[in-house]
Amino acid sequence: NLISSKKSITDRRSIQTMTKRDSNGSSKSTILVTGGSGLVGQAIKSYVESSAPSNAEYKDSETWIFLSSKDGDLRDRKATDAIFEKYQPTHVIHLAAKVGGLFANMAQKVEFYRENTLINDNIMENCRIHKVTKLVSMLSTCIFPDKTTYPIDETMLHDGPPHPSNEGYAYAKRLIDTMNRAYHEEYGCNFTSIIPTNIYGPHDNFSIQNGHVIPGLIHKCYKAKQDNTPFTIWGSGTPLRQFIYSLDLAELTVWVMREYHSPDPITLSVDEDAEVSIKDVAHAVAKAMKFEGDIVFDTTKADGQFKKTACNKKLRSYRPDYKFTPMEEGVQKAVDWFLENYETARK
Repeated sequence: NLISSKKSITDRRSIQTMTKRDSNGSSKSTILVTGGSGLVGQAIKSYVESSAPSNAEYKDSETWIFLSSKDGDLRDRKATDAIFEKYQPTHVIHLAAKVGGLFANMAQKVEFYRENTLINDNIMENCRIHKVTKLVSMLSTCIFPDKTTYPIDETMLHDGPPHPSNEGYAYAKRLIDTMNRAYHEEYGCNFTSIIPTNIYGPHDNFSIQNGHVIPGLIHKCYKAKQDNTPFTIWGSGTPLRQFIYSLDLAELTVWVMREYHSPDPITLSVDEDAEVSIKDVAHAVAKAMKFEGDIVFDTTKADGQFKKTACNKKLRSYRPDYKFTPMEEGVQKAVDWFLENYETARK
């Protein structure tokens, strides 16, 4: 029985690696990106449409489809089934999620857990049924244990409970890693996950109430400049973070899809010495916005976790020479995009 069950897993694995062939017999890939209209989805779109040398050999063999919420509700199984039937993807990059900042996570733990669990289950099960060659799902450093040693690495994901402020979201996301391994063991599926640090860039959600750190600060600074008022930052400004520019993350995510084949997650992060304080970020935003007023830190507001330093040793073992965009340069690009697209930007 053990031999036959091992053989069936091997058979299933050989099925999983099949891709479509065109009339010349060369393999064609159809890559479906969920959450394709968001920050990372749009960055991937920019990257794969660019003339980057790393894309040249794939230009004719890959078709990219970027889904938005208009294409169907991924919380709904039938709607998700219909999307997979329509596009028949060979690869999936799964970015879609219910996301929000610290205060939204604290207020809606049930919704963050339930909606993300439904989305993830619908995507993973459809990838199995449709024999998708590769599924790459996105996790986050905020799902790691609250009480831990630093730097954190991929092996520590399940070592303790997450920070209470976002436990609904964190447990839903942790289950992706659990199920990647389960689908690999039981069905031979090539499912993996990436763990980026704090992402920012063009096409972000610049909401002050529900956005993440950098886009929220960019919008706040814009308003302070318009209204000639102080630029007020929630919290003390002392927490430390690693920020990754969205176009860097896009390039590395596509590399994971094409080249990294293990169910174990991989952290996509700048190096540890590129960690910066929120205060540094606020000053970089003010400089990029050419804001010359007062910068004030409101210490009556919560800081969240003090630090979440992530170790990128695994990434560096594969990509030792990868050059990340420096924070000041990335912030300038994000500010420029926000100003150019102010009317249509999410905010």
